[in-house]
Amino acid sequence: MDMTNTDYGKYVNGKSKSSPTLKNCIWAFCVGGLICTLGQALLNCYQSWGLEKDDASAAVSVSLILLSAVLTGLGIFDKIAKHAGAGTLVPITGFANAVVSPALEFKSEGLVLGVAAKMFVIAGPVLVFGISASVLYGVILILLGLG
Repeated sequence: MDMTNTDYGKYVNGKSKSSPTLKNCIWAFCVGGLICTLGQALLNCYQSWGLEKDDASAAVSVSLILLSAVLTGLGIFDKIAKHAGAGTLVPITGFANAVVSPALEFKSEGLVLGVAAKMFVIAGPVLVFGISASVLYGVILILLGLG
């Protein structure tokens, strides 16, 4: 059976069921909001324990990263993300999941060639782009005399 790319695209679109976009958006909003609410609760808790705002903010980031890494390791984060979609990807928890998941997947290849080499397969390009863009932005600001 010979098909052109256009025919194949039409065939796939005909067989695919449409996504419940509104439902997905609501789930993403609710779960992302819950993660942010947890972050705010942790911030309030750390500040009530005597940490300054900057130190408490850093502790919240570390806590959320640790929690999502542990949940990823236990296989729970993926179950939450399956229903929440972008709600788990946008906050810092999604970044932690993007680092831990490949590390777990390739652990059978060893600590160096598996875990260490594959850890940033997903998150690496994001880091490279973010760092490169910020350096370029800083250079432009300096050249314009605004930096």
